[in-house]
This record gives sequence, structure tokens and C-alpha cells, in this order.
Amino acid sequence: MNKYDIIICPILTEKSFDAIPDKKYTFKVAKDATKTQIKVAIEDIFGVKVAKVNTTNVDGKKKRMGRYEGTTAPYKKAIVQLKADSKAIEFFESLA
Repeated sequence: MNKYDIIICPILTEKSFDAIPDKKYTFKVAKDATKTQIKVAIEDIFGVKVAKVNTTNVDGKKKRMGRYEGTTAPYKKAIVQLKADSKAIEFFESLA
């Protein structure tokens, strides 16, 4: 699996923006990616040092379109904590 296949996109919510000063960044990742694979991918792509990775599986939400009901796709979310001496990720710094 390619490192760009592991990290799908950043998650940009109010809660994730509040964690940026603590060097915690949130990403949507591949469903079958392990914590070690996520750590290596983040370090290679952004050139930072990762302290720890927390993951969670997010269930799809129920949605309705008229009289039809379905669910959004489930996904895996990773919260990445950088080391104190690591530089920040520039992508998130430009948004704040």
C-alpha cells in the first residue's frame, strides 16, 4: 500500500482546529491501515516526527432523500500527536 493511499484527506472541524495548538492533527485514513503504517506515512509525507497515533472507526450516519433512507459511508479516523520538538504541518498552519 502506497503512503498516499493510506492518508485520504484531513478532517477540518471545529474540534480538530482546537487541537492544532497542541500539535494534534486529524486525518481520514484507509480502513485497513494500521497505526504503524499511518505513523510512517505522516512522517514521510509531511516531514514531521510523530509521537503517537489514535484511531477510531466512524459509523455512517443515517440520511434521507425524500422517502428513501440510506447511510453515509463509514470511515476510519486517525488523530496524530506530534512530538514537542517536531515542526508543525504547514497545511494546517495556513488555514488557522
